[in-house]
Amino acid sequence: MTARDTLSAPRSSQTSPTHEVGRGTLLGLAAYGMWGLFPLYFDALKPAGAWEILANRILWTLLFCLLLLAVRRDVGWVRPLLGRPRLLGGTAVAAVLIAVNWVVYVGAVTAGNTSEAALGYFLNPLVTVALGVIVLRERLRVLQWVAVGIGVVAGVYLAVAGGRVPWIALTLALTFALYGLTKKKIGVSLEALHGLTVETVVLAPAAVVILLVVGAGSGLAFGQHGATHTTLLVLSGVVTALPLLCFAAAARRIPLVTIGLIQFITPVMQLLCAVVLLGEQMPAERWIGFGIVWLALVVLTVDSLLSLHGARTARRDLPVDDCPR
Repeated sequence: MTARDTLSAPRSSQTSPTHEVGRGTLLGLAAYGMWGLFPLYFDALKPAGAWEILANRILWTLLFCLLLLAVRRDVGWVRPLLGRPRLLGGTAVAAVLIAVNWVVYVGAVTAGNTSEAALGYFLNPLVTVALGVIVLRERLRVLQWVAVGIGVVAGVYLAVAGGRVPWIALTLALTFALYGLTKKKIGVSLEALHGLTVETVVLAPAAVVILLVVGAGSGLAFGQHGATHTTLLVLSGVVTALPLLCFAAAARRIPLVTIGLIQFITPVMQLLCAVVLLGEQMPAERWIGFGIVWLALVVLTVDSLLSLHGARTARRDLPVDDCPR
């Protein structure tokens, strides 16, 4: 049995569902917790700029993924993938979207705008719901419409009160929501490690060009600011891949509603990092804007919980012969 077979083998029947849910919850908390600490990590990468950090993140993530695949002897999925142009094209689009998200986020952190970046991830669930209506023609429940409406009010308020459109937050929310939508539209989901490998392969040529351009211009920070700084840049691959793999493992074990609830750990931690540890100033109008967004998220969460309760009640009330097996 290969390492790949071991990792994909069915779980032992001795493992209880409760144990799996508990393990999945811990993995989910680990993933969102690591994402929540990203501001501290990327702040430590200064004086490297956002583009150099992006390029390092892509190339070292690719190397890390290739090492994992080699250890697992997991290459059998490559040839079938090459025969699926629609899946390859969709993955390439997803790669571009996530690269834009990465560079905007890192640029925000290194420029001292971590709090606005956190706002983007608070807005993300609302943008995702809105895209479901616009692109997928999904029908929203009343509370979902209320949540989206409150989110629009928050965006307008922040733009008017702050004197500018919160482009960083909107770009992060939109690119991440479009990333998820693209994954959904291509229909077939790659395993997390496979998907990340393909995305970084797509982005690797651009990453090399970025390093050449930055090196010919302002100069690369890599190797110029001590061993610790260089090591942190190298480890950006592990830092990128590890929470994603934890999240993928969690998603197989816990309900979507649970994921929806714990996902807010990330922007809360990012906001705390910005205000408490990185010393960013939060004007009163931004706190008010955050408060409006949080109200929208409370409404969205209540809707999710009510929907889950209704679905469980409906299943419980089904006649025995009609229950799914």
